[in-house]
Amino acid sequence: MNRKKNEEELRKPFIEALALHHLYRGKIEVTLKCPVRSYDDFALWYTPGVAEVCRKIAEERELSFRLTNRWNSVAVVSDGSRVLGLGNIGPEAALPVMEGKALLFRYLGGVDAFPLCVRVKHPEELVEFVATVEPSFGGINLEDIAQPACFQILEDLKKRLTIPVWHDDQQGTALVVLAGLLGALEVVGKEKEKVRVALIGAGASNIRIAHLFIKAGIKAENIVLCDSKGILHRNREDLVNHPWKWELCQVTNGVGLTGGKKEAIAGSDVLVALSTPGPGVIQPEWIRQMNRDAIVFACANPTPEIWPWEAQEAGARIVATGRSDFPNQINNSLGFPGLFRGVLSAQARAITDDMCVEAARALYHFARERNLREDYIIPRMEEWEVYIAEAKAVALKAKEDGLAQRSFTPQEIEREVAGVIERARAMVHQAMREGYIVLP
Repeated sequence: MNRKKNEEELRKPFIEALALHHLYRGKIEVTLKCPVRSYDDFALWYTPGVAEVCRKIAEERELSFRLTNRWNSVAVVSDGSRVLGLGNIGPEAALPVMEGKALLFRYLGGVDAFPLCVRVKHPEELVEFVATVEPSFGGINLEDIAQPACFQILEDLKKRLTIPVWHDDQQGTALVVLAGLLGALEVVGKEKEKVRVALIGAGASNIRIAHLFIKAGIKAENIVLCDSKGILHRNREDLVNHPWKWELCQVTNGVGLTGGKKEAIAGSDVLVALSTPGPGVIQPEWIRQMNRDAIVFACANPTPEIWPWEAQEAGARIVATGRSDFPNQINNSLGFPGLFRGVLSAQARAITDDMCVEAARALYHFARERNLREDYIIPRMEEWEVYIAEAKAVALKAKEDGLAQRSFTPQEIEREVAGVIERARAMVHQAMREGYIVLP
């Protein structure tokens, strides 16, 4: 049972985070991976020796993935137009989030990630910016970009770039929610082909979740989405000019439900809310109208649409949120570090929905081996071995689908990703022991 928390407990993470950011003046820095034994080494790492490396890459551009750190570098790109439930706060205010993303990339996946918060007026400018910096990176992670622009930006970049690009608020959230749902369904003994799912909020996350649920075997007609104006259905002509919502109007909501959140939730087995920060956005009486053994994911940040204890008191058997101070955290941090580790190590050309489903299944199987239960439907972030399993699954799927540009065996890729992740973690722990990272 989720214990009810008082206001002081709920505010504690915000207060401590601000104090620590003042202390450290940011969360990431650049360090070296090659030795400097004497000043003579500068002739090798820089001029004149580096000229030979440049000549080789000029002759064969793909050598940039073997002779530089491009193979392991990801750009975390945001315009700050939709940040963590805070809205359009701008690129400077988005920077702490992108730094945090880079920290998680490094510590959990061994990926070198660089925050790039940009000031743009139009989606086309963001596309052009990312295309311009492509030669420096092995992958692109789009973050906290408002919809509907985020959909077009992702589609345009996937067509234009020769490296993998994804939008974490779409694909990353969908991946982790799917993993949690697979675990939750097993705990309550329901089959994914038979459940009815209500998706509250029809933004970037839930639109992609709908597609990934369908890809994973949930019937499209059993999914009901609800945006700020009501349930999506075939007569919502106000959505004709929103192609991503309109597409789902045609294939979901098989019974033609109309109304709002209350009507969408009634009679459902699963509720996934990714909408407005709460509490009070989802009412307890609506949870009471769900089917027996209801599953409720209230994932708005920084505050869920309904408090977990309220949902449980109303009859939900399993409750998950996006917060680490409650059980069953549905957090993108379980997805992108392991997925990108696999993508980069395989040198995959793209990230597909099939790879995301495979990553979700890896998370599910990891938790299943550790005994799924009502308060453990998905791995916890501190179970760091899960990132190795996830990376391996993604890399092997990329190879199976002909997207990997490297050749490797399952044993080889597992050793490689494990070594990279373990090294990244060990470096942080050693720096703390030796005082280079000062403890607060």
